This record gives sequence, C-alpha cells and structure tokens, in this order.
Amino acid sequence: MAIVGMAGLGKTTLAKSIFNEDAIGRHFDEKLWVCVSNTFDVNLILDRMLESLNSDKTGFKSQEALLNTLRKTLVGKRYMLILDDVWNEDETLWSSLMSCLLKLNSAPGSIVIVTTRSAETASITETLPRCCLGILSVEDCWSILKGEAFPDGSSTLDSAREIIGRAIAEKCAGVPLVAKVLGSMMRSRNSTQEWLSIQHNKIWELPKAEDRIMSVLKLSFDNLKSPSLKQCFAYCSMFMKDCEIERDNLIELWMAQGFLHTSPTKNMEDIGNEYFNILLQNSLFQDAIKDEYGMVTKCKMHDLVHDFAEEVFKSESLTSDLNEMDDTVEIQHVARISSTTLERIPQGSVRRLRSLFVDGKVPSSILQRFTGLRMLNLYRAKIEELPSSIGDLRHMRYLNISGTKIKKLPKSTGKLYNLQTLRMCETNFLKTFPTEMENLINLRHVYFDKVRKVPFGMRRLTDLQTLSSFTLDKARCHGIDELGGLNQLKGKLILRSLGCVRDKEEAQKANLVGKANIQRLELCWGFSRARNANQHDRDILEGLQPPPKLESLKILNFKGTKFASWMTGDLLPVNLTEIELYNCTDCEEVPTLGHLPNLRSVVFYGMDKIKCVGVEFYGYNYVKNDGVATTSRRRNQTSRVAVFPALKSLRIENCPALSEWKEPVVEVVFPCLEELTLRNCMELGNAPTQFPSLRELEIFAVDNSLPIENICSQVTTLASVEIYGIKELTCLPAGVVEKNHNLRSLVIEYCEKMRDLSDAPHTLPLLEKLIIRRCPSLLELTPITHGIPCLRELKIEYCEKLSSLSFGLENCNSLETLEIANCPSLTFIPISPSHSLQELNIFGCPKLSCITIHSLPSLRKLVIERCTALMEEAEEEDEDELSLNGCTCLRVLEIKECNGFTSILSGLHSCTSLRKLFIEDCPNLRTLSGHGIQTPVSLEDLSIKSCPNLEAVPGLGNLKSLRQLHIEKCGGLTSIPSGIASCTSLATLSVIGCHNLISLADQDVSTLQSLCSLKLSDCGKLQYFPKGLQSLSRLGEMSIGAYWEELVSFPDFQVPSQLEKLELLGWPKLKSLPQQIQDLTSLTCLSIYGFDGVEALPEWLGKLTSLTQLQIRECKNLMYLPTVEAMKRLTKLQDLEIDSCPRLMERCDKNSGPEWPKISHITNSSGNIFFLSPIQLFMYNLFNSLCSLFVFCCIKY
Repeated sequence: MAIVGMAGLGKTTLAKSIFNEDAIGRHFDEKLWVCVSNTFDVNLILDRMLESLNSDKTGFKSQEALLNTLRKTLVGKRYMLILDDVWNEDETLWSSLMSCLLKLNSAPGSIVIVTTRSAETASITETLPRCCLGILSVEDCWSILKGEAFPDGSSTLDSAREIIGRAIAEKCAGVPLVAKVLGSMMRSRNSTQEWLSIQHNKIWELPKAEDRIMSVLKLSFDNLKSPSLKQCFAYCSMFMKDCEIERDNLIELWMAQGFLHTSPTKNMEDIGNEYFNILLQNSLFQDAIKDEYGMVTKCKMHDLVHDFAEEVFKSESLTSDLNEMDDTVEIQHVARISSTTLERIPQGSVRRLRSLFVDGKVPSSILQRFTGLRMLNLYRAKIEELPSSIGDLRHMRYLNISGTKIKKLPKSTGKLYNLQTLRMCETNFLKTFPTEMENLINLRHVYFDKVRKVPFGMRRLTDLQTLSSFTLDKARCHGIDELGGLNQLKGKLILRSLGCVRDKEEAQKANLVGKANIQRLELCWGFSRARNANQHDRDILEGLQPPPKLESLKILNFKGTKFASWMTGDLLPVNLTEIELYNCTDCEEVPTLGHLPNLRSVVFYGMDKIKCVGVEFYGYNYVKNDGVATTSRRRNQTSRVAVFPALKSLRIENCPALSEWKEPVVEVVFPCLEELTLRNCMELGNAPTQFPSLRELEIFAVDNSLPIENICSQVTTLASVEIYGIKELTCLPAGVVEKNHNLRSLVIEYCEKMRDLSDAPHTLPLLEKLIIRRCPSLLELTPITHGIPCLRELKIEYCEKLSSLSFGLENCNSLETLEIANCPSLTFIPISPSHSLQELNIFGCPKLSCITIHSLPSLRKLVIERCTALMEEAEEEDEDELSLNGCTCLRVLEIKECNGFTSILSGLHSCTSLRKLFIEDCPNLRTLSGHGIQTPVSLEDLSIKSCPNLEAVPGLGNLKSLRQLHIEKCGGLTSIPSGIASCTSLATLSVIGCHNLISLADQDVSTLQSLCSLKLSDCGKLQYFPKGLQSLSRLGEMSIGAYWEELVSFPDFQVPSQLEKLELLGWPKLKSLPQQIQDLTSLTCLSIYGFDGVEALPEWLGKLTSLTQLQIRECKNLMYLPTVEAMKRLTKLQDLEIDSCPRLMERCDKNSGPEWPKISHITNSSGNIFFLSPIQLFMYNLFNSLCSLFVFCCIKY
C-alpha cells in the first residue's frame, strides 16, 4: 500500500500515526520502520529491517546472512513494514526486494506500506488502493501558522495582523510544513510591516508548489541572523534522514568545526545551546524529545528540511557514492559513503577534509591520508583496533568510537592535544585507558556508559565539562583529589566507591562546592564494607559539600548514623528540586528539607534505622515567612508558614523501623504534593492529615490501618489509590469514598481482614478501574458497585469468600474489561446484554455455574479456565446464557480445564471476527460441531490440546485465513480434519501425540504453499505421510517420528531441499536414519531423538555441510559417529549436543574415548560440545521453556 502526496503534506506523520496505533500493535506480531530515501539498496533495506527489530548494527555482509537472521525472527509471524520516503522507480529493484521478503516465510496478512512523492513509485509498489493525501484548508493552515507564531497565546493578535496572517495562510497552498515554518519565523518577526513583507515576498510567484516550499525554507534560512548559525544548520545534513540528533553531540560537532565562537560571557557550549534552540523554534528541527527535567535532548529534521540543508552544504560535503570525482574539488565533510568510495577520493580532494563519518568497514589507510581531520565519527563502525597513527591527527577535536569492538586506545591518543570531545559509549570490550590521556588538556567532554577506571592524571584536564562518572580506586591511584581542579564540570556527575576516600580532608580535595555548574550529583559508596564505617562515611560526606546551585542530589549506600552538617538547614543548596537517599541503612534521622522552596521530589529508600519522621524533617527553623527566616519553634511563630511549598512527589520505602510520622505544627504543609508512596514500612503507626493536593496514593505493606485513615481523613483530590498488605484494614477509610468524587483508579491487594469495600453505600461517579486481589475475607462489593457508572476495568482475584456478583455489576454500563480469578465460592456472574464489555477472563471458579455472556456486541476476548461446574448438567436456559450469539466482535476464545464442556459453546457461527480459538484440557469434550456449529471463516489460529475424548474436528475447507493449526494429545482422533488442503494461508501445522491417528495418505498438502513449519510426531499408529510435501517451497522446519512401533523403517517421505531445521524422533525397531535426509543440504539444525536401534550414524551425515547445530538425544545403543573425514566436512558446525546416550558419551571421553578425535576439531574452531546427563537434560528443557525467573535474598550478589 502506498501513501502518496507532494512534499510536506504529512505522509511520514500519517505513517507514524498508523505505526504507533495500539490496535496495530495488537494485530501485527512485529513492526519495522525503515527510512529508504534516495538510495534503494535491497541489502541496506534488509539490514535496516534488522536494526529496526533489535536496534543493533548487524555486521552481515551477504544477502543470505541477512535473510537467515530476519527469517528467524519473522518466520510464521505477521509483520508491518513501513518504507518511508521511497524514490525508486525501477521495477526490477522493487521485485528484488519483494522476492527477499517472500523468503522470510512470514505469515499471511503481513503488509508493506510505502510513503512516496512519486505516483510512478506508488504504481510499482502498490497492490492495495493507494492513500493520496490532499492539501489542508486555509483555515487549517491558519490554525497551524497562528499556533507557531503565538505558541502559548503569548501575545494578542490585532485585526490587521490577523488579516495579513490569513492571507499568508492562503498562500501556504495547503502544505502544513510551509505553515509551520512560516509561523515559527513570524514569531520573531511579529510587526505588521514584517508580516506584510512575507505576504508580498516574490517566493509566491514561483509556479511549482515544491519550488515554493524550498523557497520558504530558504526564507527561514535567510532569517537566521548569524553566518555561524547558518553553518551549523547546514552541517546537520551530515546526519542520515530520519535520524535522531542528540543535542549535546550536535553541539560538540559544531564546536569541532569551529562554528561556535566564544564571547566574554558565553562559552562555545552556551552559544551552541542558543543555536539549537533557535533552529528548534524556527521548525527547522522537529519531533523534539525531552528528558525528565523538561530539557529537549533529541530531535529530527523533516525530509525536506534535510534536502535543503544538503543543498546549502553540497559544495563542501560528500554524502553519497559518486562514480567520478574531480581531483580539484576540496571536500571538507564526508558521510554515508562506502569504504570503496572513501578509498577512491583523490589525494588532491582531501587537503581540507575536516569531518568523516564512518559506520561500516574502516580502510586501514584512512588516518594516514586524512591528516587534517577535526572530527572522526566511528559510531558502530566495523573496527577492532585504532592504529597508532591516530596520534598524527593533530587537528582532531572530536573522536567517537562508541558501539565498536575496540579493546584499547593506543598510547598515541595522548598526542591529540586539540581533542575536545571523546565518546566511548557501548564499548564493552574497552577496559582501560592509556595514562597519556592526561596530556589532552583541551578535552571538554568525555562519555562512557560503563563503570570505568578513569586514567590517572585527570587533574590536568581543567577544561573538562562532561565526565559521566568517576570511580575511585586506591590500587591504581585514582584518588578523589584528581577532581580538585576540574571546576568546569557541568551537568551530571557520579562519584563511585567513595569508601576508598581516606578522610574528610581528602574528600574536600574534590572541591565539589567549587564546581558551580554541576546540576545533578550522585554519591555512591560500595555495597560490602566494614561494619565500623559509620563515622568514616559521615566524615567523607562532610567533605563532599555540593555547589550552591545544585538541583539534584542522590546518595547511595551511605553507612553513617547521621548525615553531614551541610544537609541541615541553610547549607543545603536552595535550588534543589530532588533528593533521593538509597540504602542509607545506619542513618537514624532524615535530613531537614521542608524549607527548600524548589524541592519537588523526595525519596527515602532502605533506611533501616529511621524510627521517626518529625520536626527535623519539616525544618520549621529555616522556613521563610513573608521573606524572613523563622528562627523560633514557638507554635504562634511557625503556624503561619508553609513547609515543602513545592513538593510534588514523596516516596518512603523499605524503612522497617519507621513507627511514627508526626503531624506538622504549621497550617500549610505539602500544599502541592500530588504523589505519596509508603512501601514496606510495617511498623508505621500514624501519619499526617494535611495533603490538600494529593492525587496519587500508594500504601504497600504497612500493617496498621491508622496511617491510611489519617492520610485520607481530609483529602478530597485523590484520583488514584493503591492499597497493598494492610493487615488491620477491614474496609476502606470513609474519607476515600465519601470525599474523593474524582477517584478514577482503586487497587486493593493482600488485605486479609477486609470484609467490605465500604461500610455504607457511596457513589464514585468517575471511577474507571477497580482491582481487588487476595482479600480472602471479602464478602461483597455491593456498597460501591451501585455507584460507579464509569467503571471500565474490574479485576477480582483470590477472594475465597466472595460468592456472588449479583448486585451492582449489571449497572456498570461502561465496563470494558472484567477478570475474575480464583474465587472458589463464586456461583454467578451477571452481565447486562447491552454491555460495552470487550474482554472477559474467568479463571479458577470451580462453583461457577452460570455466566450471562450472550448478546455482547463489543466482546473481543473470552477466556474460561478451570471452571469445572460450568456447563455441567446445564439446563437449556443455562446454555442460552452461555451462547455466543451476538458476539460479532469476538476475536479470541480460550476454554481450558473445563470438565463440564461436552461440546463447544453455541452461537460460535455468529462470531464473524474470531481469529484465535484455543481449547485445552477439556476431558469430556467430544465434538466441536454441537449446536450446528460452523467455524467462522475469519479464524487464523486453531489449537486443540489434551481433549482425549474428542472424536472429530469439523471440516476446515472454508478457513482460507487459517495460519496455525495445532492438535495435541487428542487420542480419540483417527484422522486430521478434512478440507485442510483448502487452508492455503496455513503457515504452521502441528499434530502431536494423537495415538489413534493411523494414516494421512489420503491428504494432499501440496496446496499449502504458505506452510513454514510442520510437526507430525508421537502418533503411535501412524504409518503414512500426507502427499505433496516435496512441493512446499516455503517449508523450513519439520519435526517427525515416534510412529507405529511395528514399522522397521521410516514412512516414505519427500521434503523440499531448502528445509533448514529437522527433528527426527525414532522408535526401538528402527535400525537406521531415513536415507532421504542426506539430500537436505540446506539443513542448519538436525536433532535426532530416541533411535535406540541405531548403533552408528551414517557416513552420509558429512554431506550436510550447512549444519550449524547437531543434537543427539536418548539413543541408548548409539556408539559410533561418522568417520573423521565426514565430521570434518561439517565446517559450519558450531554446537554438538549429546544427551542421555551413555555408550556414545563414554566413547567420546576427551581423554580416552575412541570417538573423541572425530569431534575434537569442533572445540578447536570456537565451537561447543555439550554432554548432558538425564538430570541436566531435565533442567535444560525446563529453562528452555522458562518465561520468568525470580531470584530473592541474594545478599552477597
């Protein structure tokens, strides 16, 4: 499908909107986004598809390797691929890409969406009707233009300018990009005369719309007052289209080129930030991404803006491969060209080369030729070693080796005396730095994302502004005094291993208080240290007083009993907006914080010895009242002041000794607090009552109910309440439901004594989510459920005494999700026929005998599991209640462990949107065709497991959309469903453990050309395979065997030669492997199981030269591998796994086994050999299917 339209209309914006839609995420298994732009290179597109899937550079050279890796992720899956900004009009190239995509063996229903300006491109690519974008109305353009010119309603628009503005909007010709750029420019040129000059500009006389767009961009460009700023904008063309541009990185690149000039009051970084903001405000940057502090850190450029920047910069840059290059051209900046083109640049053209971006192979001669480089970006380049000639690049100001496999920096790096920026993130192999780095005295920014041992001599780098972290190491002389003279540091600084600091005096040598530009500071001690560290840690902290303008402070693993004196009163930085204290386990009091006027977030975590939060926390002595600091504690003095005037979030967590949180003695406390979290403070016995703005309350594992009662006694603003593990709570505090009519979310868990939600009926008119879990004493929900008309989500789990939902639930007419789990006393669930319900999940309700689910037109998912009484001895009216009639939107139906079901629910034929039908562990299910059932033609996934009495599956001839069919452990089946040959979309077919299945000889599967995976195994009476296997061109994976034990040879089968994975399951009478396998030269993985009658593997195994993995399991009598010569022909074999084959394992003993020489070469070539015992095999299989693993209480980890 193609999205077509002229430049600037919003094709990419529309595609992104589709790509990010929740419904799209649910419908497709994978989503991929690739910006193609001018060069349509099939291998490059495949490579970027891989990057889109896993965010890593692949490094694959061949198309085959790219396809194999993509196939592993996308086989049998439905995906959406968006190819953005496609220009290709060569039908051959498009066919080549489509041919590659067909080889991925993905599921039917995958889709490719192309955005393009070219109607010819659209005609080549489209198989569905195209989406042609039209222009915007004049009113829409005026709305965009006015919004950019007055972003915050910051100025009043007079009638004269409105008339002019509307006239300009009309000239935008319906192109949103033009309106946006002009509006941004009009923000700074806001006089009537300046607006008139835009209205009457000659650009509107150009006949072509696209020419006018570029002219508007030039007008905006010309409006940039500084020539340096124009250079900075043009330099952005060096980045790829659609690339995220990191703010700091861009500024450092501008610095390296000398575009930023200092002034007496501003350094280069200040100027760069100003330029970045101007370009953003002028809409030359877009898609801004902000950090947690509201600072724009990343952005993108619109494709047209990028094209314009390339046009401006074309005389100085080379950003694409060229067939011929003039030796007289003096190229200054190179990016996005191949290593071949890079090596072909004539010597005469590189005299002024200043920038080089390389992300592929790095030619060995590169550094010797380009000696004038100021910037070298090797981000994710294929390089493992920097040559020592790097030191010859004396003009180098920027070096980026992030994402490479470089193991060390050469000593000659220390000769880069002009280096300003060194980036080394994602360099997992880089461990140490040369001591010569102390010579880089002009270095301003150093980046790395791991805990690094920084080089000795950092003290000399006095211009350094960015240092990600500093890890102390006594053994290597990395002392904290190294930081003493680095007073230009700014932004964020992390100090690690502070336990290495000797004393307060040594800590003071870091001179943190003198580093005025540090905004965020983390002070980290190690986890495991001496028990007598109390006084030592306090002394160290005393010496680490931060600068007065600090905004964020985090302290981790501090073992002092008290905090430093500078954390009390007026010595704390007044600009602090957040303070977080983690695992300060020995501290006996919290710091004084209430007086800080800008403090917005406080976290106390893991403070084991804190018993009381009181006077010292509020800090009355230091609170300013009418501009004067209050110095008396007398009530009449302090009662008029406000404490924590700006605090929005307070979290107190894992403080097991905290027993008292005192009420403040002032009238105004926490006036802005919106989020309050109390977790794992089991001993807490009380809490304050003044929270006038509280919106989100979370209380977790606080045994006493008094704290929540206090907190909720006066608050009226709650929107979300989460209560977990309050042992003494018998019902919700009255204040929660009486006073908080804006409550939208209520979650209650592990409240053992809770019997009712409320002691009297109340109304919660806006409540949208109600979740109740593990409240074993809960009897009913009635007092609340009568008054929640807006409820959209209701989940009730492990409420053992809850017997009925018969009152109130039918009044929740907005309910979309209902989940009831493990409520063993529940007998009835009433649901209104006119319900908006979309998802209904019922688990573990063994006494449930009736559910009203008929006529639910919005229901999309229905899961019924472990409801053993449901449909057991059901009367006709009960069956009517369970009918699916009217469930026309149902997409997923799952029924598991329901003994009462003898047939599937009636009305299934009306579920015309059904995609997935799963039935499992229903021992009494005999048929799927009761009630005249017809399986909906929309079905894509049908799975039936462990239904031993199921006698037949209805014909599948009408299921043209069926993608997966799985039948397992259905012993009553004697044949697979008829009509399977008509399921032409089928990608996966599995028939496992059906012991009465005798023959498939009457089935012809040659029409299943979408089939990727076939499993026919453990069918103890099967003697014949279906016909037509050899014609399945997309079949890549098979699992066959464990058939009729009287057979002395494998049933005859022929499969396509492109098969890649094969699993063979044997039985005792088989004396050899199937001969057909030797012709499967594309096999990469072969698994051989249970061939007890086989003593030797055949010599022809050596023909399978594509094998990378060979597994041999549970072959009790196997003793011999093929000859050494045959095994050595398996040159690609990386993993050989031998499990529970006692004779072979003995003969493969490394020291004395006669078979060992046949496989020893595998380990010599970086391969792996595994020998697993039965218990190891059990653990292997367990972890192979493991979804989640939790590890607790590993204290020394």
